[in-house]
Amino acid sequence: MRAILALAVLCLSATVALAGGETPSNPDAKVYFVNLSDGDTVQSPVTVVFGLSNMGVAPAGTEKENTGHHHLLIDRPPLGEGEDGADELANGLPSDDNHLHFGGGQTEVTLDLAPGEHTLQLVLGDAGHVPHSTPIVSEVITITVE
Repeated sequence: MRAILALAVLCLSATVALAGGETPSNPDAKVYFVNLSDGDTVQSPVTVVFGLSNMGVAPAGTEKENTGHHHLLIDRPPLGEGEDGADELANGLPSDDNHLHFGGGQTEVTLDLAPGEHTLQLVLGDAGHVPHSTPIVSEVITITVE
């Protein structure tokens, strides 16, 4: 019985961790890279163009249904994974070299990336930089900078 209870608590915790924040998302929304694909080889500086369908882009702090703003995760585990994964989903994304915020509603960025492999993932955040409930995330792609 204890094992079943422990399993139920673990499953409930995992469900909550994957839920994101309180702002609902459009179930048909998708965020994606417009100009990059997994496995691409590029030169630095690298321009990254963000795509979004079935929702709109609005600056951080804007509380309007079916909107959000982009975040770019660089060289880190996929959203929700790793040491701070559950905290990011529930409380918001940090702002540092691995978590770039585009709270002005920007839809592209040009980055100076060191030569080598880099992982990229897009995440749509709500007015307070928290992933939506159901999070809108791109696939993680790996690019190589020559």
